[in-house]
Amino acid sequence: MESTSCDSKADEQRTDKGMEADSSMSRSDSGSEHDSLDGLPEHVPRCPLTPSLSPRKRTTSQSKTEPPLLRTSKRTIYTAGRPPWYNVTGTTFKEAFVIGLCGGSASGKTTVANKIIEALDVPWVVLLSMDSFYKVLNKEEQELAAKNEYNFDHPDAFDFELLVTVLRKLKKGKSVKVPVYDFTSHSRRKEWKTVYGANVVIFEGILAFANKELLKLLDMKVFVDTDSDIRLIRRLKRDISQRGRDISGIIKQYNKFVKPAFEQYIEPTVQVADIVVPRGGENFVALDLIVQHVHSQLEKNVTYERLFVSHRSALASAHQGQPLPKTLSVMESTPQVRGMHTIIRNKETNRDEFIFYSKRLMRLLIEHALSFLPLKPVSVETPQGSVYEGKRLSGKRITGVSILRAGETMEQALMAVCKDIRLGKILIQTNHDTGEPELHYLRLPKDISEDYVILMDSTVSTGAAALMAVRVLLDHDVAEDKIFLLSLLMAEMGVHSVAYAFPKVRIITTAVDKEVNDQFHIIPGIGNFGDRYFGTDAPSDLCESDEGMDF
Repeated sequence: MESTSCDSKADEQRTDKGMEADSSMSRSDSGSEHDSLDGLPEHVPRCPLTPSLSPRKRTTSQSKTEPPLLRTSKRTIYTAGRPPWYNVTGTTFKEAFVIGLCGGSASGKTTVANKIIEALDVPWVVLLSMDSFYKVLNKEEQELAAKNEYNFDHPDAFDFELLVTVLRKLKKGKSVKVPVYDFTSHSRRKEWKTVYGANVVIFEGILAFANKELLKLLDMKVFVDTDSDIRLIRRLKRDISQRGRDISGIIKQYNKFVKPAFEQYIEPTVQVADIVVPRGGENFVALDLIVQHVHSQLEKNVTYERLFVSHRSALASAHQGQPLPKTLSVMESTPQVRGMHTIIRNKETNRDEFIFYSKRLMRLLIEHALSFLPLKPVSVETPQGSVYEGKRLSGKRITGVSILRAGETMEQALMAVCKDIRLGKILIQTNHDTGEPELHYLRLPKDISEDYVILMDSTVSTGAAALMAVRVLLDHDVAEDKIFLLSLLMAEMGVHSVAYAFPKVRIITTAVDKEVNDQFHIIPGIGNFGDRYFGTDAPSDLCESDEGMDF
């Protein structure tokens, strides 16, 4: 688009009644015990642009992992779940829309970013700050920084290689780890924040346009143009109150490094900007123009309702008449297994018996699945002094991940078989407007990429929820051939869908039924497993990944 400069004073008369927006609205897999399922997600209402938000005080870079919500003076609004971002082949529909915000130090980039987040009315927005990617200083550089002799405004001060890698992965919907930079000690903190999933990524920094590889990742480039005197005043206030620096040191650093760097490296990049925003967060005309353009691009690239409404239908029509894949393993239908299926499929079976025999079947399924894990030979000495040639897991460890809520019923059987196993959870629910699964909650153990993962759901019908869950694991760098999808009952359609999209995923079940009806229920099936197991009726306003609702 052509570069545009926007300015207006009329909009400055707007009242201060808008909502405050968190600097990051992103899903996290940090495994924090503060993660909660309290409060079901709901759609965020459209809100108008408002005058400047109170500046966020900080001594570290803005890469905090925050809850997926908006806080207003009256209420807390949970954002909507993320819809499917893959097609029937398991590949993504589209990449996140990336907005680049460039401008001098203290020009108001963060305020502009928060204003855009506030007005976009898009459930999944991530704010990525270039401040997070300062290089780790050596001892000599640390000493220079302490004396205000280190140039933090020069391109060499930033880790562009890491920045490009993180932004590229985030644009593709991958899970990324973002460093946290401490400005008081001029070093990175030990903990890195995990960010996952976005419709829109807002990337802001003084040198956001100074790298060719970065520019290729930006779908929209915005330059925030603020008077140099105002920027200096803001910098003085910020560095004194938030970073513990003295006035003389700040002035010295500004004249020696900040001002020359702006003139040499930052100001010239205004030429590549699509939009120039004078006066930063106070320029409501420019902010409205940015929001309108982003909405038009999102509508053009991925009209969500029209795109996803056909997803389950596409799964239902694909792979008909094909032989079952070799990655599928169905437990032998022994008289014992068939007897338990008879009990749990019988609609007259009471809840106690349903739970008892379901648990028995789950235990057998887990033990059957473990036989597919790779083992390595190992020799041990017996108490009699003899040597026994045995086997041991060749990988580092096993992690169980349940698709809430019905998949959680399999955790007890897994823990009974695998001592001290780590557990993760994924909540996927149906959007009644589109009929599609959406990701609402995610909690995975740290370093899950190194593990063999047992993904658990009670039943699999079309395979839509299983596809999404596998995609989440892949986005967290779990190897496809290390994922084992376990389910008590699957429909042939679901088996084909998962196997076609992810041919290396091992699929393990106790039985496969041939048919799925026009409501995507497995026939003959089990019914709604979650309702029968927990003794609940299906809520009218949400669905889960149980067969009978169904995915």
